Amino acid sequence: MPVKEEIIKVLSKNLAPIYLNVEDFSESHRGHAGFREGFQTHLAVSIVSDAFIKKTQIERQRLIYGLLGHLFTNGPLHALTLKTLTGDEAKNRKLL
Repeated sequence: MPVKEEIIKVLSKNLAPIYLNVEDFSESHRGHAGFREGFQTHLAVSIVSDAFIKKTQIERQRLIYGLLGHLFTNGPLHALTLKTLTGDEAKNRKLL
């Protein structure tokens, strides 16, 4: 399964997102560390979930890295950019 699809599957199952977008920006890292031809190595995740309520940004990131760590150790994933918001935070920023 492609890395992007695996990320969507795991985060959807565990965090019940209100909004989830995963973008592959691997090609922009061609020639840099971690780039592997034909693999999704660099991805950006934007996720809105009430699972983040009462969690700091660091706790949110640790939660996601805990869920996706296998993609770093057993897969091609090299870099993951995260934007994590609760439903209220997204509404207050007029993102939803």
